[in-house]
Amino acid sequence: MAAREPRFNQHVLIDTTPMPANIPKVEEIGASSAPLMSASYFIGARCQPYNDDFMKCKTEANGRGEVECLKEGRKVTRCAASVLDDINKSCLEEFRQHWTCLDNNNQQLWQCRKLERGLNKCVFDNLKLEKTIPGTPANETPVHLRKKQIFAHNAFSQ
Repeated sequence: MAAREPRFNQHVLIDTTPMPANIPKVEEIGASSAPLMSASYFIGARCQPYNDDFMKCKTEANGRGEVECLKEGRKVTRCAASVLDDINKSCLEEFRQHWTCLDNNNQQLWQCRKLERGLNKCVFDNLKLEKTIPGTPANETPVHLRKKQIFAHNAFSQ
């Protein structure tokens, strides 16, 4: 750690320390928050084993997992990027409409349920990934499947 020589300027910190050779290289996803939120449940559905491994590593590292868990973190990033690529190939129009709606409505999911239904159907038909919300009671209709969204601007047509 003492060999680290960071360079500062007014806006960016550039860490010149190379990654260890045993950590696989991965490209960053490069998406803003709206596309990531739009695809988050599908990423969770496909990447759950990688997410679980990463969280287990972080828990076992007791707060020291920055370097120790990079390998698991890179697997999560790679899996998430593959989900976004598949959604872009199979459901680009529905995906773009949904995340644009989220972007225009302050990331409020309930404002975009109508577009979300189209995206969910397309992703399920093409990728066999289904949106499930963890912790939803078994005897209740999940919030994303309800016909009436109480807080939406247009509560009945969403």
